[in-house]
Amino acid sequence: MIYKTNVAKLGFLLSALVLAGSAWITTQQAARERQPLDNPKIDKVKVLPGFKAEHLYSPSDNKQGSWVSMAFDDKGRMICSDQYGFLYRLTMPPIGTTEAPKIEKLMVGPPPAPGDTTKRVGMGYAQGLLYAFNSLYVMVNHRPSKENKEFDKSSGLYRLQDTDGDDQFDQITLLKQLKGEGEHGPHSIVLAPDKQSIYVMCGNFTDVPKLDAYRLPNVWQEDNLFPAIRDPRGHAVDRMAPGGWLAKVSPDGQRWEFMGGGFRNTFDFAFNDAGDIFGYDSDMEWDFGLPWYKPTRICHITSGAEFGWRTSASNWSPAYMDCLPATLNMGQGSPTGVFAGRGAKFPQKYQKSVYAFDWSFGIVYAVHLQPKGASYSATAEEFISGAPLPITDGLIGPDGAMYFLTGGRRLESDLYRITYTGSEATTPAPVVATVTPEHKLRTQLEQYHTGPNPAAVNAAWPHLNHPDRFVRYAARLAVEHQPVAEWQSRALAEKDPMRLSQAMFALAHHGDKALKSQMLNALTGVKLAALNEEGQLNVLRAIELVCTRFGLPEGADREKVIALLNPLYPAKTVTTDRSDLNRFYCKLLVSLEAPGAVEKTMKLMALKNEGGQGAVGGETVTASNDLIMRNPQYGMDIARMLEKFPPAQQTFYATMLSSAKTGWTPALREEYFQWFNKAFDYQGGRSYVGFINKARKLALDNVPKDQQERYDKMSGVAKLSSSGNDIVEGGWAPKGYRPWKFENALAAVDSIGMHPLDYEQGRQIYSVMLCGKCHAMQGQGGDIGPDLTQLGTRFSNKDILESIIYPDKVVSDQYAATVFTLKNGKSVVGRLVGEDKTNFLVSQNPFVPDDVRKIAKATVVNRKYSPVSLMLPGLINPLSGSELRNLVAYLKSGGKADAPIYKEGSKGK
Repeated sequence: MIYKTNVAKLGFLLSALVLAGSAWITTQQAARERQPLDNPKIDKVKVLPGFKAEHLYSPSDNKQGSWVSMAFDDKGRMICSDQYGFLYRLTMPPIGTTEAPKIEKLMVGPPPAPGDTTKRVGMGYAQGLLYAFNSLYVMVNHRPSKENKEFDKSSGLYRLQDTDGDDQFDQITLLKQLKGEGEHGPHSIVLAPDKQSIYVMCGNFTDVPKLDAYRLPNVWQEDNLFPAIRDPRGHAVDRMAPGGWLAKVSPDGQRWEFMGGGFRNTFDFAFNDAGDIFGYDSDMEWDFGLPWYKPTRICHITSGAEFGWRTSASNWSPAYMDCLPATLNMGQGSPTGVFAGRGAKFPQKYQKSVYAFDWSFGIVYAVHLQPKGASYSATAEEFISGAPLPITDGLIGPDGAMYFLTGGRRLESDLYRITYTGSEATTPAPVVATVTPEHKLRTQLEQYHTGPNPAAVNAAWPHLNHPDRFVRYAARLAVEHQPVAEWQSRALAEKDPMRLSQAMFALAHHGDKALKSQMLNALTGVKLAALNEEGQLNVLRAIELVCTRFGLPEGADREKVIALLNPLYPAKTVTTDRSDLNRFYCKLLVSLEAPGAVEKTMKLMALKNEGGQGAVGGETVTASNDLIMRNPQYGMDIARMLEKFPPAQQTFYATMLSSAKTGWTPALREEYFQWFNKAFDYQGGRSYVGFINKARKLALDNVPKDQQERYDKMSGVAKLSSSGNDIVEGGWAPKGYRPWKFENALAAVDSIGMHPLDYEQGRQIYSVMLCGKCHAMQGQGGDIGPDLTQLGTRFSNKDILESIIYPDKVVSDQYAATVFTLKNGKSVVGRLVGEDKTNFLVSQNPFVPDDVRKIAKATVVNRKYSPVSLMLPGLINPLSGSELRNLVAYLKSGGKADAPIYKEGSKGK
């Protein structure tokens, strides 16, 4: 499960005092006197017109943990799992009644031994549940430890059975132990459409065990000439291909078949009516603003699919023609549950939808698929949303209602039911799968993905140049499953550029290193300039694969490759965005130390808009601005990035040039290192600064030693913290993290008079945390939030800390965001800053308050205040006790160094 934390939220930590200043505190009483909500748990849930949300149960209110997975058994009962505890079985009340569900804790397995008072969990800690084959399949996600004596089962797929007919699971069978746990460990289980097997999904921190068969041949590697810079904060640095993976499993667990991989951390997936699989893959939010960042996305998982997740800067672009592209780019978020709408008593459109959950921003998307060639195009609409609404899992129940859970990470957990009460017909939609000729061809080719077949090469080869990318992919894998001796000579003799490229992909995967010269000779014989963009990308990727698998070419081979590529760089194409082509040309030519490659790349770096933003993924369903105020804990990272968004295409070129050893002139080198100095002023995800610094250091290694100190200073080393992962502003940077509790924080601040205070450090913390972006103090700063100059004369330490630590307890109308519900079902969240006769004027980014969005009043069906405070929870957690005292002292001083609080003996209370 992809629940995100980010200590580096300092960009909005105390600017979040938008709600904590004097005006916010003085309006608390008025906010308390507002009309109480009938049911806050329902009021925060927005559904489409005609649908009704019911709150059925609160596991956390009943000390039953935080539920993250669900399944329905053969009697229509729901089974759920606490993320860190027991399984529970629920009998749902009939639709239209006000009864509560009947809850039963499942005590799986034999009873505890006499005298054993340990709260033992027989089975639980599950991130995947499925009832099938008269059994409950449980995907345990857990590492046993000496500290946790409650549960001794390790991660893996388990089968629970009732062997004595007493309606209790007494037999536990481990079908396969898996190495991996946590939020990127083993996840969901889904029954195959033919009800003959089950499918299981595992995140990228789950090792692939030895399996019985592989639809994607297990010859995967990193395959990227880009500098292999690992995450500077240590995330996933030891996780290699194939990343997250999907397997098909027999009911008895005896046969496992690898079906696809290259996911970052797909949690869940579903089958549509045609039997095609769709998963919702996660993004790496620490990489915001970097050229290898990919947004969350809906992926059509075909036989042997490879989606190209690689750790850190090695992450593949969808432009790599040996992987598959996303069906739909969704945007930033934390994907969790996915399921099909079949069986719902909803209008037919929604019966055919695939539902995808975003935990971070509380959105359930209805994804509408349209057949397109061998795959699909898709659109998505906001079906359910709420703030906060940390959605974990959901399903269509036997009664035709949609059920979903909230929780995870020990957060407040709730069970909801969605029913349709509108006027449209809810008769079952016909199960008629629209199958295109390309789809039919793809599935025919996929029959050859199971092993050697003498008919495979002749059947597949003609389709290696098929215009449909999914067909080409299926054809190539059909070839790869055959003995290489059957098709090697045919591959080397191929003249069609597209078929040749696909054949070289296959030969790079399975051929011998001794073939390198022959492969390069075949590829350099292509008239590259005559090909369209996709054709060029195929040839360029094939050359890269030869280089990554067999080593960079030398001698005559190197000269041939340079002679082919150099005249075409920069890319000459009618396409307005040449970023993908230029990235490939740059990567190959710089790696080959081609003459003029450095100079050409530096000229491209000087073009501010070359390739647009250049970030991977393109347009998304939900724009980044629309997410900021849905969940400030995660949204403010986006806000900071959008204020000073890095030029991703320039970043790609700069990082690639960090490996260039030749081709530099003094002028080029000076221009290059000055770029890094400017790059540190942009804002990206948590790892942005560290990645830029690592590239900078790689480049410095290529500078003569007697010049390194000069270029080190020129490139901005003075801006960096000692770790090189953060910008030091005003001389202060956070050094740790501690979860402050209110009582401890108040005790620390109440002891102000007993400790020496540092005015300068308090001022630096205030500056680094960008408080002045939103607040004024002594006439300096922003005007989004209240003036803090008189804060210390009007409010106590308790008032200030209570407002900071419990930001959602009371949200003032004066500073609350407004949720606008539109006629098309979408919602927009932002601060209402004005209106005219026809429009509401909404500001969505606190860091760019003048960027105002117009919302036509005619499109708005409802508006209400968001219950979520813009102030982040835990904003003081990066501070030590002395730093917290210094910050509060500075706030209470009104920014005056000679304020009474700094005088000896002041208690500051």
